Amino acid sequence: MNDEKRDFDSEALTRDKEPARVKLSNDVVQAICGLISLTSDMNVLDFGCGTGLLTLQIQPFVRSITGIDSSQGMLNVLDAKISKLGITNVRTHLFDIIRGVLPFGEFDLVVSSMTFHHIKDVSLLLKAMAGVIHSSGQIVIIDLDPDDGKFHDSNEGVFHFGFERSIMKKLLEEAGYDSIREKTAASMQRVSPTGETRGFSIFIMVGRKST
Repeated sequence: MNDEKRDFDSEALTRDKEPARVKLSNDVVQAICGLISLTSDMNVLDFGCGTGLLTLQIQPFVRSITGIDSSQGMLNVLDAKISKLGITNVRTHLFDIIRGVLPFGEFDLVVSSMTFHHIKDVSLLLKAMAGVIHSSGQIVIIDLDPDDGKFHDSNEGVFHFGFERSIMKKLLEEAGYDSIREKTAASMQRVSPTGETRGFSIFIMVGRKST
Protein backbone atom coordinates (compact mmCIF):
# COMPACT_ATOMS: atom_id res chain seq x y z
CA MET A 1 0.00 0.00 0.00
CA ASN A 2 1.29 3.39 -1.01
CA ASP A 3 1.21 6.61 0.98
CA GLU A 4 1.64 8.76 -2.14
CA LYS A 5 -1.36 10.80 -3.21
CA ARG A 6 -2.91 9.66 -6.46
CA ASP A 7 -3.50 12.33 -9.11
CA PHE A 8 -7.26 12.11 -9.59
CA ASP A 9 -7.33 15.44 -11.44
CA SER A 10 -5.68 13.80 -14.44
CA GLU A 11 -8.38 11.11 -14.50
CA ALA A 12 -11.37 13.45 -14.29
CA LEU A 13 -12.02 13.98 -18.00
CA THR A 14 -12.08 10.24 -18.79
CA ARG A 15 -13.91 8.97 -15.69
CA ASP A 16 -17.39 9.10 -17.24
CA LYS A 17 -16.21 7.27 -20.37
CA GLU A 18 -15.55 4.05 -18.45
CA PRO A 19 -18.60 1.76 -18.96
CA ALA A 20 -17.75 -0.30 -15.86
CA ARG A 21 -17.87 2.79 -13.64
CA VAL A 22 -21.16 3.93 -15.12
CA LYS A 23 -22.65 0.48 -14.59
CA LEU A 24 -21.32 0.40 -11.04
CA SER A 25 -22.99 3.71 -10.19
CA ASN A 26 -26.29 2.34 -11.55
CA ASP A 27 -25.92 -0.84 -9.48
CA VAL A 28 -25.03 1.16 -6.39
CA VAL A 29 -28.14 3.36 -6.67
CA GLN A 30 -30.30 0.26 -6.91
CA ALA A 31 -28.56 -1.22 -3.86
CA ILE A 32 -29.05 1.99 -1.87
CA CYS A 33 -32.76 2.13 -2.74
CA GLY A 34 -33.06 -1.51 -1.69
CA LEU A 35 -31.91 -0.71 1.84
CA ILE A 36 -33.14 2.84 2.53
CA SER A 37 -35.79 5.23 1.28
CA LEU A 38 -34.61 8.39 -0.46
CA THR A 39 -37.15 11.12 0.31
CA SER A 40 -37.76 14.71 -0.74
CA ASP A 41 -36.96 16.06 2.73
CA MET A 42 -33.43 14.59 2.85
CA ASN A 43 -30.21 16.58 2.82
CA VAL A 44 -27.44 14.27 1.60
CA LEU A 45 -23.65 14.34 1.61
CA ASP A 46 -21.84 12.35 -1.09
CA PHE A 47 -18.28 11.83 0.14
CA GLY A 48 -15.79 11.19 -2.65
CA CYS A 49 -18.32 12.15 -5.29
CA GLY A 50 -15.84 12.29 -8.17
CA THR A 51 -17.58 13.48 -11.34
CA GLY A 52 -21.00 12.98 -9.79
CA LEU A 53 -22.08 9.70 -11.38
CA LEU A 54 -23.80 8.74 -8.12
CA THR A 55 -24.60 12.29 -6.97
CA LEU A 56 -26.75 13.09 -9.98
CA GLN A 57 -28.70 9.85 -9.72
CA ILE A 58 -29.60 10.56 -6.10
CA GLN A 59 -30.33 14.25 -6.73
CA PRO A 60 -33.89 13.94 -8.13
CA PHE A 61 -35.13 12.11 -5.05
CA VAL A 62 -33.82 14.37 -2.25
CA ARG A 63 -34.04 17.96 -1.07
CA SER A 64 -30.34 18.67 -1.54
CA ILE A 65 -27.07 16.87 -2.06
CA THR A 66 -23.55 18.12 -1.41
CA GLY A 67 -20.80 16.40 -3.34
CA ILE A 68 -17.34 16.60 -1.81
CA ASP A 69 -14.05 15.37 -3.20
CA SER A 70 -10.33 15.98 -2.75
CA SER A 71 -9.87 16.48 -6.52
CA GLN A 72 -10.74 19.88 -7.93
CA GLY A 73 -10.58 18.36 -11.41
CA MET A 74 -13.37 15.91 -10.54
CA LEU A 75 -15.45 18.71 -9.04
CA ASN A 76 -14.95 20.87 -12.12
CA VAL A 77 -16.50 18.12 -14.25
CA LEU A 78 -19.43 17.81 -11.84
CA ASP A 79 -19.89 21.60 -11.69
CA ALA A 80 -20.07 21.70 -15.49
CA LYS A 81 -22.82 19.05 -15.44
CA ILE A 82 -24.75 20.94 -12.77
CA SER A 83 -24.56 24.13 -14.84
CA LYS A 84 -25.54 22.41 -18.08
CA LEU A 85 -28.53 20.67 -16.49
CA GLY A 86 -29.64 23.76 -14.55
CA ILE A 87 -29.77 21.82 -11.30
CA THR A 88 -30.28 23.94 -8.19
CA ASN A 89 -30.19 21.42 -5.34
CA VAL A 90 -26.58 20.21 -5.79
CA ARG A 91 -23.47 21.96 -4.54
CA THR A 92 -19.84 20.92 -4.42
CA HIS A 93 -17.14 21.28 -1.80
CA LEU A 94 -13.40 20.64 -2.04
CA PHE A 95 -12.38 18.28 0.75
CA ASP A 96 -9.00 18.84 2.36
CA ILE A 97 -7.87 15.25 2.87
CA ILE A 98 -5.03 16.38 5.14
CA ARG A 99 -7.14 18.49 7.52
CA GLY A 100 -10.21 16.33 7.10
CA VAL A 101 -12.63 19.28 7.26
CA LEU A 102 -16.19 18.29 6.37
CA PRO A 103 -18.85 20.84 5.35
CA PHE A 104 -20.74 22.60 8.10
CA GLY A 105 -24.33 21.56 8.70
CA GLU A 106 -26.29 18.43 9.43
CA PHE A 107 -27.20 15.75 6.94
CA ASP A 108 -29.88 13.10 6.95
CA LEU A 109 -27.69 10.77 4.94
CA VAL A 110 -24.00 10.43 4.17
CA VAL A 111 -23.08 8.15 1.29
CA SER A 112 -19.61 7.18 0.10
CA SER A 113 -18.94 4.90 -2.84
CA MET A 114 -15.54 3.33 -3.60
CA THR A 115 -13.67 5.96 -1.59
CA PHE A 116 -12.88 4.44 1.81
CA HIS A 117 -10.05 2.26 0.50
CA HIS A 118 -8.29 5.53 -0.34
CA ILE A 119 -8.65 6.80 3.26
CA LYS A 120 -5.78 6.10 5.62
CA ASP A 121 -7.61 6.52 8.94
CA VAL A 122 -11.08 5.09 8.36
CA SER A 123 -12.03 5.24 12.03
CA LEU A 124 -11.28 8.95 12.24
CA LEU A 125 -13.35 9.69 9.14
CA LEU A 126 -16.33 7.68 10.37
CA LYS A 127 -16.33 9.67 13.60
CA ALA A 128 -16.07 12.94 11.67
CA MET A 129 -19.03 11.88 9.55
CA ALA A 130 -21.05 11.12 12.68
CA GLY A 131 -20.47 14.75 13.62
CA VAL A 132 -22.36 16.01 10.57
CA ILE A 133 -25.18 13.43 10.60
CA HIS A 134 -28.20 14.44 12.63
CA SER A 135 -29.60 12.18 15.32
CA SER A 136 -30.93 8.96 13.76
CA GLY A 137 -29.50 9.92 10.35
CA GLN A 138 -27.83 7.25 8.25
CA ILE A 139 -24.51 6.43 6.64
CA VAL A 140 -24.03 4.28 3.54
CA ILE A 141 -20.64 2.88 2.60
CA ILE A 142 -20.02 1.10 -0.68
CA ASP A 143 -16.59 -0.44 -1.12
CA LEU A 144 -14.57 -3.47 -2.10
CA ASP A 145 -14.54 -6.81 -0.41
CA PRO A 146 -10.88 -7.92 0.07
CA ASP A 147 -9.21 -7.69 -3.35
CA ASP A 148 -5.57 -8.72 -2.69
CA GLY A 149 -4.48 -5.37 -4.06
CA LYS A 150 -5.50 -6.33 -7.59
CA PHE A 151 -8.42 -3.96 -8.20
CA HIS A 152 -6.26 -1.01 -9.23
CA ASP A 153 -3.57 -1.16 -11.90
CA SER A 154 -1.45 0.88 -9.49
CA ASN A 155 -1.88 0.97 -5.72
CA GLU A 156 -0.65 4.54 -5.45
CA GLY A 157 -2.95 6.26 -2.97
CA VAL A 158 -4.56 2.98 -1.88
CA PHE A 159 -4.45 2.31 1.86
CA HIS A 160 -6.73 -0.73 2.09
CA PHE A 161 -7.00 -3.69 -0.24
CA GLY A 162 -10.73 -3.89 0.32
CA PHE A 163 -12.40 -4.53 3.68
CA GLU A 164 -13.63 -7.53 5.60
CA ARG A 165 -17.29 -6.71 6.23
CA SER A 166 -17.02 -7.74 9.89
CA ILE A 167 -14.18 -5.26 10.38
CA MET A 168 -16.08 -2.41 8.72
CA LYS A 169 -19.12 -3.22 10.86
CA LYS A 170 -16.99 -3.03 13.99
CA LEU A 171 -15.50 0.31 12.91
CA LEU A 172 -18.99 1.69 12.36
CA GLU A 173 -20.14 0.52 15.79
CA GLU A 174 -17.08 2.07 17.44
CA ALA A 175 -17.79 5.35 15.65
CA GLY A 176 -21.34 5.53 17.03
CA TYR A 177 -23.56 3.75 14.50
CA ASP A 178 -26.02 0.93 15.06
CA SER A 179 -28.75 -0.97 13.17
CA ILE A 180 -26.05 -1.97 10.69
CA ARG A 181 -27.08 -3.92 7.60
CA GLU A 182 -25.05 -5.09 4.63
CA LYS A 183 -25.27 -7.03 1.41
CA THR A 184 -23.44 -7.42 -1.88
CA ALA A 185 -24.13 -4.34 -3.98
CA ALA A 186 -22.44 -5.24 -7.24
CA SER A 187 -19.74 -7.17 -8.99
CA MET A 188 -17.25 -5.56 -11.33
CA GLN A 189 -15.06 -7.00 -14.05
CA ARG A 190 -11.71 -5.37 -14.75
CA VAL A 191 -8.96 -6.21 -17.21
CA SER A 192 -5.44 -6.13 -15.75
CA PRO A 193 -2.46 -4.61 -17.60
CA THR A 194 -1.50 -8.17 -18.57
CA GLY A 195 -4.90 -8.78 -20.17
CA GLU A 196 -6.34 -10.93 -17.40
CA THR A 197 -10.02 -10.38 -16.61
CA ARG A 198 -10.70 -10.30 -12.88
CA GLY A 199 -13.95 -10.14 -10.97
CA PHE A 200 -14.41 -8.07 -7.81
CA SER A 201 -17.20 -8.06 -5.24
CA ILE A 202 -18.50 -4.77 -3.85
CA PHE A 203 -20.53 -4.49 -0.65
CA ILE A 204 -22.96 -1.92 0.67
CA MET A 205 -23.23 -1.29 4.41
CA VAL A 206 -25.83 0.94 6.07
CA GLY A 207 -25.71 2.22 9.64
CA ARG A 208 -27.83 4.58 11.69
CA LYS A 209 -26.31 7.18 13.99
CA SER A 210 -26.94 6.15 17.58
CA THR A 211 -29.20 8.54 19.47
